[in-house]
This record gives sequence, structure tokens and C-alpha cells, in this order.
Amino acid sequence: MKYRQLTKEQFESLHKEFAQFLASQKIDAIEWDKMKSDNSDLIEEELNLFSDMIWEDVLTKVDYLEHFSKTSVNFFKCEKEAIYRIVVKIDKEIDLFTEEGYTWLLQNPNDPSIDYLKGSKQYTSDRNKELFDLIEKGSQIARGELFEFFNRLTS
Repeated sequence: MKYRQLTKEQFESLHKEFAQFLASQKIDAIEWDKMKSDNSDLIEEELNLFSDMIWEDVLTKVDYLEHFSKTSVNFFKCEKEAIYRIVVKIDKEIDLFTEEGYTWLLQNPNDPSIDYLKGSKQYTSDRNKELFDLIEKGSQIARGELFEFFNRLTS
């Protein structure tokens, strides 16, 4: 397995897609029920295969990630060959997890208590695997407005 198995909730939300996946594997509802009662290894194999397929599709479409902590944010722009990063670190009693802290950051981007770091790196392994690792460590898929805002600000 390349990634991790989807959660029960994720499988439930992808019920239709999973049924289509099973159909593409020539597994109908009757066969699936038989597999569930007879062979848990085959069930796990199908769940893992579907999970990897979904993760691969999602990760291939990711352009931006964000990772917030109480006093810093990491913004990532995920291109084909390299990933670009902007770190915003606040040296002040601001909690970015609150609406007030988040709003303060957006309204005061030039405050002297804010440090910016920028960098980039080529992927050292598979792009999607590296993005998956960032997601597993708490990054969220984003639309990129904040990356672009801070990129313009720091250019």
C-alpha cells in the first residue's frame, strides 16, 4: 500500500465510486458479500487498492497546502518538479487558531513581529508521496489565495 486506507467516513462518502470500482473489478454486490464472509484478506486488498487510487487522484490535483500552528503558518505551492514554501512566524502573543489571530495576521502583514522565510526544493522522491506525508503531518489542501498573497508581499 502506497498511502493509507481511507477512513470509514471517507469510504461512506465515496460509496458510489467504490461500487463502480468493484464493478470494474468484476465484483458485484453478491460477490462482495461472499468475499466479506469468506476472505478478509481479499477485502483488505480491494480496500487498499481503492484507497491508493483515490489518494493518487486527489494528490495529483493538489496545487497548494497550508499548515497552521498557534504562532506560525507554512504555505506550500506544489508544482510538478518542486515545492515552494513560505513560512510566516509571529513573535507575539497571537493565536492563529482563533478568528481574531487570523484576522490580525491578514490586517497586519507588515508588523515587525512577523518574520517571513521563503524556500523551495526539488522533490526527493515521489511528488504525491511527499504531499501525502505533509497532509499526514497536519497540512490541509488549500486554494492558494494565502500563498499568493504572502508571495506578493514578500517579493
